[in-house]
Amino acid sequence: MFINEVQIKNFRLLKDVSLTFDKETTVIVGRNNSGKTSLTEIFRRFFSGKSPSFQLEDFSLDSLQGFKSALQAKLAEKSESDIRALIPTIDLTLLIDYSSDITDFGLLNEFIIDLDENSIKAKIRLSYQLIDGKIDAFFVDLTEENKSDFFKKLRDRIPKMFNTLIIAIDPTDSNNFTTVDYKKLYNLLGADFICAQRGLDDETQSERDVLGKVLSNIFKNASLDTASEEMKEKSQLLEGVVRDLQDKVDTDFKDKVDALLPALKLFGYPGLADPKLSTETTLNLQTILEKNTKIRYMKEEVTLPETYNGLGTRNLIYILFQLFEYFRKYQSSTVQVRSHIIFIEEPEAHLHPQMQEVFIQQLNQIAKVFSKTLNDSKSWPVQFVVSTHSTHIANRANFESIRYFLTSNGKFPETKIKDLRVEFNVPDNKKDKEFIHKYLTLTRCDLFFADKAMLIEGPTERLLMPMLIKKVDEEISVLKLESQYVSIVEIGGAYAHHFYKFLDFLELKTLIITDLDSTKKTKTKDSKTVYKACIVSDGTHTSNAGIINWFKKTDEYVDLVEIRTKTEIMKIECARRIAFQVPEPKKTACGRSFEDAFILANRELFKMNDIKEKAAEKSAYTQAETIKKTNFALKYALDDTTWSVPLYIKEGLLWLAEAPKDETNKLSDDRSLVEED
Repeated sequence: MFINEVQIKNFRLLKDVSLTFDKETTVIVGRNNSGKTSLTEIFRRFFSGKSPSFQLEDFSLDSLQGFKSALQAKLAEKSESDIRALIPTIDLTLLIDYSSDITDFGLLNEFIIDLDENSIKAKIRLSYQLIDGKIDAFFVDLTEENKSDFFKKLRDRIPKMFNTLIIAIDPTDSNNFTTVDYKKLYNLLGADFICAQRGLDDETQSERDVLGKVLSNIFKNASLDTASEEMKEKSQLLEGVVRDLQDKVDTDFKDKVDALLPALKLFGYPGLADPKLSTETTLNLQTILEKNTKIRYMKEEVTLPETYNGLGTRNLIYILFQLFEYFRKYQSSTVQVRSHIIFIEEPEAHLHPQMQEVFIQQLNQIAKVFSKTLNDSKSWPVQFVVSTHSTHIANRANFESIRYFLTSNGKFPETKIKDLRVEFNVPDNKKDKEFIHKYLTLTRCDLFFADKAMLIEGPTERLLMPMLIKKVDEEISVLKLESQYVSIVEIGGAYAHHFYKFLDFLELKTLIITDLDSTKKTKTKDSKTVYKACIVSDGTHTSNAGIINWFKKTDEYVDLVEIRTKTEIMKIECARRIAFQVPEPKKTACGRSFEDAFILANRELFKMNDIKEKAAEKSAYTQAETIKKTNFALKYALDDTTWSVPLYIKEGLLWLAEAPKDETNKLSDDRSLVEED
């Protein structure tokens, strides 16, 4: 049994989203403030072990209009059912898959209410909603005239008048449902969390030994009656040691402490009889482990404290300890949950890149090792949900396990969740999927986290790009590219087209800078057709796959004249724009590649001031052919920086710098105020 799909409504940026969970590990990626934390938080609220509590600020901004609509319906004396339908609820719906050959349904039986013998799904909704019979009390004295007062009163009333219902729903008929006791849900599904803030970087004098605290929780689970015999045996040995110590404390230690007490008769207070005070010192094993036990690292004959190890090592050990604690908790529970989900936030903290890659690749193996070695090979039914900002984790994760969180623009921003598996399992996208997966595995690509992106041809553009951006930024008053998170991907014109659908999937504003790659169609002596590289003015076709697939989506070379007549609008598709060489203002000579376009844009620098356009084009082409690209880039990036940006790059960068409409309306996940009209 495992959670197959999750649906969330009206929680922060998660207005109305659904996402599938992988049976083993799901990796959550996306830009900042895209709702990743909200996914973890809604599970934390509903599975905290106590009555869930939400605030007005937890409702999605758009859903707040529902409170106003409900008030209007109340004032219009509509029916209670009509009013209740308008009042927002915060919902977490879980779709559970279970095996068709299951024999012992246990608590799952409570949540299976359909009559379809072939069904292997259960649907559970956790709904935070207004308590029955509270409509009059909720809206008493409310008016829309003073909006500030309206939301102030709602903020106070929601925690008092809302509660959570657990509803089992027929997956084949949404009108067939029943409520279930909260405790039964907790016994069926377990949720635990390893937070991003783990207190590992506190190296003050009052040292925080977080690993020792985890150890005390492991002991607590090991000493439960329901723990395995092996666990109980180890905890009993510990208790035996403490009992021996207690015997010493009750005799020798007690006598020494009693001797410290003064006799009350020494105070000479009238009427005060001596009650013969004594002492009792109790050793509590739980307290010893939690307060007085510290994890130490052995170095030769010396033991060193936790903080003497690097933060990365401590972070990794802490995560492993937490996973072990949660496994032991599952193992020791009176009723073992049928599905256990563990959220791990930002595991990359303090880990070097290679360790990040190893972590995500080994995570599933950890669960299998625990099951095999500590649970008689009985499977631990655990699913991991890892949220990350690490390109190394994202690139090493199973491609189909990635869920991409994206915040839409508009007055009421909301999160969209995209599933790579759904998008790229379409047969037409198979080649693109294979290429992108290999590329992400082999390179550091941060497209999942960037605000904008550039695809460029080669090392010359890559080395010169910071200076190109700086020069263009000098002409921009606001939204300078240097202040934006722009991912630069060196891919080459032959492969850029494989990224087009991926970029559209990410909805990432992207500039593709590529080369015209002009060629001349000719016939050989044996009548074969060949396309030879040539200057642009002599060219008949382009051999650039990126350009060809942009305009024609074919494998054949495309007419060069047609490509050169493409307008600005034709160079834009979805959130992508392609840029290739064009003549400089009031000139006709055009470059074939970046290097000869750079030369043509800086004729004085290359001593080409007084020659005609055709000759200039030929000269630039010839010089570009002999250039050592890396040396060329470094020279003009570091030594000689008094040059002009080629027009086609300048136009592209100016387009990329522009903000999408309503981008300024994006809000953070972590809101403390409710936006008002």
